[in-house]
Parts: sequence; structure tokens; C-alpha cells
Amino acid sequence: MRNFTYYTPTKVFFGKDTHKQIGQIVEDYGFRKIMVQYGKGSVKATGLYDEVMASLAAHGIEVVECGGVQPNPTLDFVHEAIRIARETEVEMILAVGGGSVIDSCKSTAAGVPYDGDVWDFHSYKASPQAALPVGCILTLSAAGSEMSASAVITNEALCQKRGFGSPFNRCLFAVCNPELTYTVSPYQTACGIVDSMAHTLERYFIPCAPTDLTDRIAESVLHALVGAGKTLMEDPHDYEARATAMWASSVSHNGLTGCGRGDALAVHQLEHALSGEFTAVAHGAGLAVLLPAWARYCYRRDLPRFAQFARRVWDVTAQDDEQAAREGIDAMAAFFKFLGMPTTLREFGVSAAAIDRLCALTTRNGERVIESVVPLDDAAVKAIFESCC
Repeated sequence: MRNFTYYTPTKVFFGKDTHKQIGQIVEDYGFRKIMVQYGKGSVKATGLYDEVMASLAAHGIEVVECGGVQPNPTLDFVHEAIRIARETEVEMILAVGGGSVIDSCKSTAAGVPYDGDVWDFHSYKASPQAALPVGCILTLSAAGSEMSASAVITNEALCQKRGFGSPFNRCLFAVCNPELTYTVSPYQTACGIVDSMAHTLERYFIPCAPTDLTDRIAESVLHALVGAGKTLMEDPHDYEARATAMWASSVSHNGLTGCGRGDALAVHQLEHALSGEFTAVAHGAGLAVLLPAWARYCYRRDLPRFAQFARRVWDVTAQDDEQAAREGIDAMAAFFKFLGMPTTLREFGVSAAAIDRLCALTTRNGERVIESVVPLDDAAVKAIFESCC
């Protein structure tokens, strides 16, 4: 087991009707003027916007609105939000939405006190030394941004989607009411299940010494997500399944499933290139295509690990490790297909002609090799993308 530091400072308010406490929560922290960011209309259509604003108003909280965050949130939007936050001198930022809104708020919060361009953080030229506090009301179980240290933004001018990690990205609090996800479409629910699984899988498959306790935690999270995913495809209003998916999204990306192991998020790097170049691609859908392809490319380098995954998560009974590993990967791919996820890049309208560009974006024109079970250089990345066509 590797040395590790486990840091999860986010206070979680979990359960039914918890979003109605938001005014009291903000007041208890001592904030009187806040920015509220949200997406493109669903929070208003569901009535959540009215409930949040009413609760904040009842506690005398002044609100500066900044709506319109899009999936794969953009640098241009963050730049404008930073400008508004500075001019209005808000004390904190509240995200009402899913991972895209939360990541937009995190980047905004880091950019407000910074003298340079916030993209410096995403392009690894600088690290934040301060940030406004961020809280969230979660409406989508997927990215785990409500408890993670990461924030991902797309620079449309450069067609680059990049994340950065920092303790300043940790939300001060997260309000997690599973009922708020009832209206999420089956497709986006499925994307969220895949994304949550990927956050655990990309820690599970880090080459390192044995970590039996962390393995068992990770395998339990994966088992729970599979069960919740199957239930939610049949009954999107099953509260327990929604609650399981929501808590699993948080646990999958708050560091717990990587204790003693670390993370590299190699497949995420491939997917960031994909949805950075093709912004209509949903992150979870991209991962659903790439995860099985990546696994098939590298499983022979760590057969015992992939066989363990197959037996413990997918109940594979094959005694031969190679056969078990292959059956486990096939079971994962079949589950993603059951959820309604795409299986090829063609389903996104991405042709083989785009692969060289995707490889260049992933490896930054060959300047980096991504840590993985098999280190991913240009040739490896190209082979994985080609296998998805």
C-alpha cells in the first residue's frame, strides 16, 4: 500500500428535502452575498430554482445570478462569471446543478483572486493560492465534483478540455437530495452511472502493491452502481437506487477508492480529448466507449488484477485468469450497452479521419505519456481510438 493523504473537508447534507435548507446553510456560514450559477433552464422547469431563491431570500441572502452553464462548461463563460463576481464582490459561489455547473463554479472561484488568466491553472502554468468558497446543490449523480478536488473546463478556442486538481477545488458543502435526480433522463442517468464507475475503475487499475481493504471498498461501490443502474432503467423514481447512485458518485471521486493506490485517470484523458474536440459528446457516453477498449488493450499486463475484477464485480467463475479477465471486460461492456450507451465512435459521428487529431490532443502532440496499466504513448492511444471505430 502506498503512502497517502486522505482529505475530504466537504460537509454533506444528504437526503430528502435537504435543498430547502440552503438559506439556513448559507446563513450559518456567515455569507450575505453570493453568486448562484446554474445551467440552461432545467432548474427553472423543475421548480428547483424557485425553491432555492425563496429559501435564500427568507434568510436575507443577496443573490447575483449567473445562469447558462452548458455541458462541457466553457472558459468564455468562466471569464464572464469571474468579471461579474469581482464587480459585485460576492463572498461565495453556489452551484445548482451537476458536475458541469460545479466545475464552472470552481474555476470561477479560483479565478476571482488570481491576477492572470484562470486557464493558467488548467494548462498547468500556475496553481491557485486562494479561491472563493464554493457550495453546491447537486442535481445529477455523475461527475463526483461535489466532493472532488478537480475542475474541468473546455477552452473552445483551442478545442482543449482540461482539468486541474487543487485543495481549493473542494466544495465547502454539498447538498445532495436524490429526489432532485428523478427528472434526469435515462440517457443522462446512464452517463452518470458510467462516469461514477470510471472514477473508481481508474483508481482500481493503478499498478501498485496489494490494497485489500481499498479493493473491497471499490468493488462494493461498483457492485452498488451496477445494481442501481439496472433498477433505474426500470424505475427512475426508485428513491433508494437514486440515493445509491448519488452517494456512489461522491465516494467514487472523493479519494476513498484510491487510498493507498492513487489515481491516473488515463481513460479520462482520452475522453477529454474526445469531448473537447466533439463537444456534443456526453462525458459518460465517451467513457462507455473508451473504457472497454482500453481494458482490452492492456489487460494482459495485469491479468490477476483484471481477473479479480471479473470475479468480484461481475461474478465470473472462470478459473483461468485470462479467460476470467476477458469475460469481466465483456460483462462491463454488455452492462454499458444495457444502459443504452454507445459502443463505437461512429455513433457520435466521429470518423477514423479524426483519430490523429484526438491522439495529438491526448498526448499533447507526443509530449506526454499517460500513466496506466500500459503506459499510453502515441501508438497506444492511437490503437485504442482505432479499436473504437
